[in-house]
Amino acid sequence: MESVAYAQVRKTFGKPIAEHQAIQLKLADMATRVEAARLLVEQAARAYDEGRRCDMEAGMAKLFASEAALENATDAMRIHGAYGYSKEFNIERYYRDAPLLCIGEGTNEMQRIIIAKQLVERNPV
Repeated sequence: MESVAYAQVRKTFGKPIAEHQAIQLKLADMATRVEAARLLVEQAARAYDEGRRCDMEAGMAKLFASEAALENATDAMRIHGAYGYSKEFNIERYYRDAPLLCIGEGTNEMQRIIIAKQLVERNPV
């Protein structure tokens, strides 16, 4: 994770910013979002591999992962500060590209509709 490496090298007030609690909270949230997204993708892939219907699982994975990417890009930009805008860091591209993930291959609003319809269909009263 580029933000973890940067936070260990960048220093303020005589210590790496990774030692500042505010940065630690951001890094922890970022890592948690990545792992949760990974698990949702694995769950959707498992359902697909088993031949089960997986549009809800795939929609949940796409929705969560794209929103996590957007939040993580924003947090990474905050960690990198002005350097995040520099093309010498990948953060600039992540910050620019992340919003497109919420639009492409079915907007996140559409994913929510698919998820809700499947929830109702799979849980009849």
